[in-house]
Amino acid sequence: MKRRIVMSMLAGATLLASTLLGTGPARAADVPAEFGTDWHDPVTAAPPVERPSGKSCEVTVAQAQFRDFTPYRGTYTPPAGCGDRWSKVVLRLDGKVKGRQYDRLGYLHVGGVEIFRTSTPQPSPDGIEWSVEKDVTRYSDTFRASRDVEMLIGNVVDDTYTGVLDVKVTLTFYQGRPDGGIPDQVLTLDGDSALTTPRNSERIVAEVYATGSGGGCEEYWYLTVPDPAPYSCKAGQGPYREVQIRVDGRLAGIATPFPTVWTGGWSNPFLWYVVPGPRAFDIKPITYDLTPFAGILNDGRPHRVEVSVVGVPEGQTGWSTPVNVLVWQDERRARVTGELTVHKVGDLANSSVYEPGSEHRVDTEGAHRLTVAGYVDTSHGRVTTTVGRSLAHTSEHRWTDGETSDGLKAAWTDEESVTVDGPGPARTTRTHRTYTMDGTTTLGAGDRLRTVLTLGDRATAVELRGGRRTAWSRLDDTYTGDATYTANVPRDQRHAVGTTSERYRLYGSHGCYDRTLTTVQGVLTEDRRRC
Repeated sequence: MKRRIVMSMLAGATLLASTLLGTGPARAADVPAEFGTDWHDPVTAAPPVERPSGKSCEVTVAQAQFRDFTPYRGTYTPPAGCGDRWSKVVLRLDGKVKGRQYDRLGYLHVGGVEIFRTSTPQPSPDGIEWSVEKDVTRYSDTFRASRDVEMLIGNVVDDTYTGVLDVKVTLTFYQGRPDGGIPDQVLTLDGDSALTTPRNSERIVAEVYATGSGGGCEEYWYLTVPDPAPYSCKAGQGPYREVQIRVDGRLAGIATPFPTVWTGGWSNPFLWYVVPGPRAFDIKPITYDLTPFAGILNDGRPHRVEVSVVGVPEGQTGWSTPVNVLVWQDERRARVTGELTVHKVGDLANSSVYEPGSEHRVDTEGAHRLTVAGYVDTSHGRVTTTVGRSLAHTSEHRWTDGETSDGLKAAWTDEESVTVDGPGPARTTRTHRTYTMDGTTTLGAGDRLRTVLTLGDRATAVELRGGRRTAWSRLDDTYTGDATYTANVPRDQRHAVGTTSERYRLYGSHGCYDRTLTTVQGVLTEDRRRC
């Protein structure tokens, strides 16, 4: 399978959603022998956003039809009748598209703050509808005043790609106070990557919506190989990627990007027409606790905050890394001072070894560690924050000449510990994230292309106070798919078949959620809830 086949299927990106609703599961007798011209609307097993009771107000933020790369521009106005304090703010996108279209990457900015990063499902000829929900309560400061709005889902419409993306985005505000503390301000960087924080900032968190997309090899960076290997997608040292954030040139945070598979991914859109892979409909930002740097950032002067992606060949595009900065302030102090006390950067390990043969092979190992600590002197005493992060990656990539067989088995881990020690018992949050990918695409007789793939998104989180566990959670989101179609022929001659499933489990001290979805030939055959 030549990589140009993959590229033709991947020339877009995907969409952010919590629950996309359609009709109930079909009976076995109603399942067609192969995909037809229509299929079930997109649906994911992830839970919907919980909504509080009480008074609510809805505001339309954007409504547009995207045919090209012209952004929608408008004005957001705060809701009337729900005050300026809200227990929750829920974003919802409703969309529809018909005909033929790639998956397309999109964003929504309110007052320059990126509140939503998304992409789209690929449509059926008869048309699909989808809905997306996201909790955006943490951006409440942005929503308290009128702001400029900019939204774009870049698209191409012509005689071949006929799908016009028709979307509407609303915000629903629930009157009251949020359960947890939300940021006092949400800041963005200026054109020179400069950040000026309030001088009384006592907690600072950066979030980066990092996506490898927009065509080219970085759209599926996890399959790239080092230069000596005979493969159609090369990337210098290979597939290791790490998203780094720096403050005034000093490394302040490291993270593993999530290996998102978009809805044209792995050469096989029939895997994703109904059930997307993990996070494909929920592009979450990477978060970095920059509080150890608060003593530096609080001097009233602008500081450079820059994001880079390790492993991307010099001069190559393909990554988008917009930054928001969330700030909590000490309302009893005009100035909060402090100091960075610990800055330990481990050696970056990044090795990809190519072994030639009838089946080519690249084995990759990567790892990195960072520990930073600092204190701030607040109105309630000295508070020390220690952040430790440890990343690791292993992968085995095998392929044959001509790439008629192409397989990857990979795992990524991202461990993070944040300890806040001040007046009262120390508070620690430990998070262990694991991402997995195990799949093979083969191009056989009659140009029958088959992809078998399993994806995993897992995370455990534990909160400790004074050494005692006060809360915990465990996430296990697993996708499996097996789809086959005839490549290099018109859509109505592909004779595609496919089975996909997703099981999303989330349980812990706050309860249990467990849902399984299964589809066959685009028909939803199972929707099971276990909790």
